[in-house]
Amino acid sequence: MIMSKETLIKSIREIPDFPIPGILFYDVTTLFKDPWCLQELSNIMFEMYKDKGITKVVGIESRGFIMGPILATRLNAGFIPIRKPGKLPAEVIEESYDKEYGTDTVQIHKDALDENDVVLLHDDLLATGGTMKAACELVKKLKPKKVYVNFIIELKDLNGKSVFGDDVEVESVLTL
Repeated sequence: MIMSKETLIKSIREIPDFPIPGILFYDVTTLFKDPWCLQELSNIMFEMYKDKGITKVVGIESRGFIMGPILATRLNAGFIPIRKPGKLPAEVIEESYDKEYGTDTVQIHKDALDENDVVLLHDDLLATGGTMKAACELVKKLKPKKVYVNFIIELKDLNGKSVFGDDVEVESVLTL
């Protein structure tokens, strides 16, 4: 069964006023629970990156940990987690970034990547781009050959792609 992107979009649950009033939350878990949607997402992302020479897929905690390993397996690449502070057991490097109310930090193992890696950074949703921008800067500290950025969903009106430099290709499966 081949699905259209429109079918995938219709499968996303929308939750108003979550996590705070005024926010419309796009719940991608409805895509993950449907085996046909999950397979279609996997197929689409594989086709997007199969010829890019990806050696590592880096997923951002926590929803990036769902499709990230699936995609890594399909691309014959390793999977690397980016996590919140205190969750990784070995030596880490970190990047902090501003949020609406304060700052947040992401970390990666210091030895997770090297100059021979071609990296695909993955997360579920691109809104303003703050978390992924920090993750991208973090990955760049480890000096990989190339960095690609991928999302399942991009909220186009929030213009999150604008925070990334020209040296990073940013793509999304679905645009809302």
